[in-house]
Amino acid sequence: MTERRAILSGSTFEEQIGYARAVVDGDWVHVSGTTGFDYATMTISADVVEQAEQCLRNIGTALTEAGCTFADVVRVRYLLPDREDFEPCWPTLRRHFGEIRPAATMLVCGLSDPRMRIEIEVYARIRGAITG
Repeated sequence: MTERRAILSGSTFEEQIGYARAVVDGDWVHVSGTTGFDYATMTISADVVEQAEQCLRNIGTALTEAGCTFADVVRVRYLLPDREDFEPCWPTLRRHFGEIRPAATMLVCGLSDPRMRIEIEVYARIRGAITG
């Protein structure tokens, strides 16, 4: 039977809405759409680049708890309300994904809180996992 484990970040959104920051299912790690909130303080910067950096810190924490790193990411999805905000984030995104080159998609859409300027979700595969 495949192991399934939820990873919680302590975000109040996870409790209020009923989801996990990430789910480990066998050797796959599914990280939920993650915004730029600092979950310890539940604050968010107004700056989109700072939000992208915080998104990636939050995602990195979930990946570490799942037993993998950014190097294991195979898919990334960026969601932004304003397409003009995407390009300023490119240097931050390139630092994390430039060497590993995951499949990627950027979507322009509304987010659940008007303070949110970017949301990022990733899928990773734990290296060395035994598949059956």
